Formats: sequence, structure tokens, C-alpha cells
Amino acid sequence: MSADWPILSATIWLPIIGGLMVIAIGDKNSNNARWMSLAVAVMTFVISLPLYSGFNPGTAEMQFVERAPWISYFNIEYYLGVDGISMPLIILTTFISIFVIVAAWEVIQYKVSYYMAAFLIMEGIMVGVFSALDAMLFYVFWEAMLIPMFLIIGVWGGPNRVYATIKFFLYTFFGSVFMLVALIYMYFQAGSFDILSFHTLKLTLNEQILIFIAFLMAFAVKVPMWPVHTWLPDAHVEAPTGGSVILAAIMLKIGGYGFLRFSLPITPDASSELDWLIISMSLIAVVYIGFVALVQQDMKKLIAYSSIAHMGFVTLGFFMIFMITANPDASTGALLSLQGGMVQMISHGFISAAMFLCVGVLYDRMHSREISSYGGVVNRMPWFAAFMVFFAMSNAGLPGTSGFVGEFMVILASFRANFWFAFLAATTLIIGAAYTLWMVKRVVFGEIANENVAKLEDITGRETFILASLAVAVLALGVWPGPLVDVMEVSLANLLQHVSVTKIP
Repeated sequence: MSADWPILSATIWLPIIGGLMVIAIGDKNSNNARWMSLAVAVMTFVISLPLYSGFNPGTAEMQFVERAPWISYFNIEYYLGVDGISMPLIILTTFISIFVIVAAWEVIQYKVSYYMAAFLIMEGIMVGVFSALDAMLFYVFWEAMLIPMFLIIGVWGGPNRVYATIKFFLYTFFGSVFMLVALIYMYFQAGSFDILSFHTLKLTLNEQILIFIAFLMAFAVKVPMWPVHTWLPDAHVEAPTGGSVILAAIMLKIGGYGFLRFSLPITPDASSELDWLIISMSLIAVVYIGFVALVQQDMKKLIAYSSIAHMGFVTLGFFMIFMITANPDASTGALLSLQGGMVQMISHGFISAAMFLCVGVLYDRMHSREISSYGGVVNRMPWFAAFMVFFAMSNAGLPGTSGFVGEFMVILASFRANFWFAFLAATTLIIGAAYTLWMVKRVVFGEIANENVAKLEDITGRETFILASLAVAVLALGVWPGPLVDVMEVSLANLLQHVSVTKIP
């Protein structure tokens, strides 16, 4: 299905061009830069909505396709399209980007136009990653993401921002080099960089294993999976609030998306052979990283480690399918496992964004992220406390919230693969509740701890709008996940059918 008008191009290039225009405004009139950035972000979200309203959930074919020659000598194309896997992630990106702009409205006073522009440009680039169907175009967008995030942390970050940015850049760039080698190898096999043509390549098992490992180096760092996760807590702690929101809500999902778009369909036999490795890494992330979160004293670090544990559910859901399909009586659980991983990605996008924004609200008032600096916040900020408790319970997997749906689907599916996988995965419901409720108890409840807390003022209308919007999204997905599950079902079922067919010649 081709678009009647280039929706994907508009969603990519409007924020990028808008960001450049905001830079042109400069800091002589910061208020104009703020309003223009908000207008561009809202327009981008509105333009992206037809991707959902006009989407045909009954087909696994790519929709809203745009295709034009780019570098003809190497058969590289400007090739865009979405399916039920990528479309929800694009909507999530354009939705969250609005709140990043609004959250920085009064907080950022230094180089305001450049700050806003960096997020707008990064929004367009991330949409490009999710919609690119040419591998080289995908790689260009993938690498381009590093630049604005590098600047956001490096310019507006905390005291150790230089260390955090260099570590972030080196980790992600190092993994990407191996992915580039794999893409070039497949280009010589297929004669083009068309990702869909890569899906049909007949590769030997050795070729698949090497390509799978190359992809794993890139995607595992981006998720991030244990043990290549250590860059994330440092990046979160030093990043400004908006940087943490985009990092957790969107950028981590790009790693999970890469497994679905590249690793599983291109190297299904290698994925099946090495599923034990990914499952082991995922379960370690779910259990061990959960305990690491339990001992954190910095709220941002605690939520960062929580993100790693929750993303472990995503990769667990994606790679359990081989063990499930090996059991003829449990084959229906494989689709549930993939759906659970996808729902978890979208849900975590809402919840992690909200949690980091809550920390940002407190930091803007007291300039401390240490849990020990707080206590009794509910006495001075009752509305804020209500939102923070709600999001904390969602993060712990409270039924009726989106945090429960994805985790429950993955745990339910894991019973079809192995009881002990399900048991270990389910421990996150206990560990997650432990570290989340421990933080909430220390920060929100009790008597007013000190005079700084006594001076706190409750959330403003701007902050209420942000948190209330995310609360509605978390509740809507938790109570009625059907609209999301329906649009991705056929695409995931097609992927499942694709990976069940051997690609070994």
C-alpha cells in the first residue's frame, strides 16, 4: 500500500527542518523558539496519526510505502514503509516528543533554541529508523541518532557529562560497526540494500551465526542487555530530564525493533541455535539487575536499572518463540510471546517517560536526585504524589495498568517454553515492587524530612498536563490493549511464519 501523500517523509523531515529553523531563531528570543518547537512537535504528532487511522491491520505487507533512487551506483534507495511492528513505535515517538518540549519550557534557560532543536531533529531521525526499508538508509539514521543525544548530554548534562557522553558514544558506535559489516556482506549477496530482500536470502548456518552476532553487538548495546548495559545508568544520571525521557522511552526500543526487523527474519536458524544465549542474558537482566536497582540511592539510577530489567522482558519474549514452537501443543504461545514483547516496549515507553519526568519535577525544585534528600513529599505536593505513586505502581506491574499487560503476556507464554523461565521472569513482580515501593516510601510518604521539603510547591498546570496525559495512556493500554494488539497481530504472525522456515540452502 502506497501513501496518497508522503506521510512518512513528512513525519521525518518536518521536525528536522523545524529544528533547523528553531536554531535560526537563536536565543535572542527564547520564547519564540519554545513556541515554534511545540508547534512543530504537535504538528508532527498530528501528521503521524493517519499512520494508525489509515492502517490496514489485515495485511502483513508494508504500508505507506515511499520509494525513490538515492545512490544508484550502489543500488541504495530512499525506501520507507511501515507495518504493524514499526507503526506503533512511530506514534509513540511523536507522542512522547511533545512532552519533552513542554517539560523543558521553564527549566532550560541556557541555549534554549539549540536544546529544543536537538530534540526535534532527533525525533525525525528516530522516525526514520523505524520506517527505513533500505539497510543503508537505516544505518544512516541509526548513527545520526548519536549526534543530538551526544550534544544533549554533553551540553546540558550534569557534572560528569563528558565521561557519560564518551562512554555512551563509544559503546553504541562500537556495536554499530559490526552491524555495518553484516549489512555490506548481505548487500553483496542480495545485490541491493533492500531489507525485505535480506529476509529471503539463503544463508548457511555459519553465515547466519556470524551475521547474528554482528547484529547482536549493535542491538544488545542499544536495548541495553546485560552485560553491555553499564553505559545507560551513567547516561541517565548525567542527562537532562528530556534526554532521559527520550533515551528510555524511545531509543532503547530501537534495539528491540532491530531484533524483529533484522535478527529474527534474516538469521532465523542462528536465532534458534543461539536462543539460549539471549534468554540467559534476558533472565539475568530481569533478576540480577532488579536486585541492583534495589540498592540504588539515586532515583534516576534506580529507574535506569529498572528500565534494563523491564527491557529484559522484551528480548525474553522475542527469543522464547523457538522453544515454544518446538512443542506442538504450545505453538499458539509463540505469537503471545511476540505480542507481549511488543506491548512491553510501548508500555515501558509511557511508564519510563513518566517516571523520569516525576524525578525531573523534584529535581527542578530541590536540585537533588538522592532518595535521602526527600521524605514526606505528599504533605506538600499531594497531586504530584498521586501521579508518582500511580506511575510507580504501573512500573511494578499493577493489574489495570499497561505495566501489567506486557509482562503478564510474556510470563504466560514462557510457561509454554519452560516452567523455570516463567518462574524467574515472574520474580520481577516481587523485585520490581520491592525497589519501586521502597523508593516511593522514602520519597513520598512519612513526615516532612527537612526544611527543603517543607518549602516544596505542588505541580503547575504545565506539569499536570504532562503527567495526566501519560497517566491516561498508561491506563488506556492497561485496560484496553486490544487496539494495539490488533494492529500488530498479522505482522507478528507473518514474522513467526517466516522464522519457522529454514533459510539454510
